[in-house]
Amino acid sequence: MEARRHTAPKVPLADRFAAVRTLSEALAAPLSDADATVQSMDDASPAKWHLAHTTWFFETFILRDHVPSYRLHDERFPFLFNSYYEAEGKRHARARRGMITRPTLAEVLAYRAAVDAALLDALDGLPVAARDLVALGCHHEEQHQELLITDMLHLFSENPLEPAIWKAARKVPVAMPGPIGWIEHAEGVVEVGHDGGGFAFDCEGPRHRALVPAHAIADRTVTNGEWAAFIADGGYRDPRWWLSDGWAWVQREGIVAPLYWERRDDQWTRFGLDGRRAIDPAAPVTHVSFFEADAYAGWAGARLPTEFEWEAAAARFDPAAGHLLDAAGPVEPRPSAGGPAFFGDVWEWTGSAYRPYPGFHPAEGAVGEYNGKFMSGQFVLRGGSCATPRGHVRPCYRNFFYPHQRWQFTGVRLAKDI
Repeated sequence: MEARRHTAPKVPLADRFAAVRTLSEALAAPLSDADATVQSMDDASPAKWHLAHTTWFFETFILRDHVPSYRLHDERFPFLFNSYYEAEGKRHARARRGMITRPTLAEVLAYRAAVDAALLDALDGLPVAARDLVALGCHHEEQHQELLITDMLHLFSENPLEPAIWKAARKVPVAMPGPIGWIEHAEGVVEVGHDGGGFAFDCEGPRHRALVPAHAIADRTVTNGEWAAFIADGGYRDPRWWLSDGWAWVQREGIVAPLYWERRDDQWTRFGLDGRRAIDPAAPVTHVSFFEADAYAGWAGARLPTEFEWEAAAARFDPAAGHLLDAAGPVEPRPSAGGPAFFGDVWEWTGSAYRPYPGFHPAEGAVGEYNGKFMSGQFVLRGGSCATPRGHVRPCYRNFFYPHQRWQFTGVRLAKDI
């Protein structure tokens, strides 16, 4: 099959900005002020902080820097809502974001409304560089929409009541998937990375050539049922499947199953934003770390694909066809509807370290801190998830997390040498 390029219809920037901002608030709509303030762990942020930080991004890099008449909504907010931009000065410690009880959720929403009105009023008169930053800000906020969902999920999982904030989606009967099929690829040179058309984050380029060995990549991701078999076979108790750091992590943290799984009434259940339910054995397994993904691959007689193997296979498929986020509501990976799929449902761990491509240079200024400075100790994930906004991912998109992290919708696709 020939690789083909998929392009979304061009949307006016004002409409795109408004749609992104509206979706963020819709996702947070079920939350009380208390829900939106609490921080459940250092890796997560309060919902209120996500809503304010994305607003700070637009206020700082567009309104403050490109609209001379603009005055900050509140001089104290940059300290509270800067994330990691050293060039923007001191900021509130990440691990203490849950201590920001004021401003209230209502005040943060008012902040968003004020910045939205000011930006839309100024948009037509902005220079091209500033309009490009508005586009970057929209993609940045889409990343925070996914984080907002996964941070909400982690927060409510810590509540003994295990509350559901959305009703479960209607279940459509789907047959259990058959055995994994394999897509073969001969040894050769492939072109990877962003080709310069349309938006991409800086870490997705420059486009370059990479050598891949003869290999086969699975036509679907690993299911809950297959993962339950790994558990039943003692996968979490057998050190031969685990990297040294992974085995130490399993022992130290007492890991026995994917995050949010719990054994109840002699069956595996999972917690989601629709409450606790029995796992669907046909659905993709999710909330697993790189350590777990690598161990499962070894147990299954396979390995994780490299990011270049993944991209070479995924370039043939349409990102928009995957199960991605379209609106506020239940968020959960779905069983395969049949046929190969590479986008949506779960982010897929690769065996590739998150490092710069040949010729990579970060952007000038504070926005240059966006990706480049995190290229150490993390692994690349590909494909997007059920919590990734539709239109946000593409074959060259590189997500990245530390090997122990699993509160995102992360899953596993296998590969093997041939």
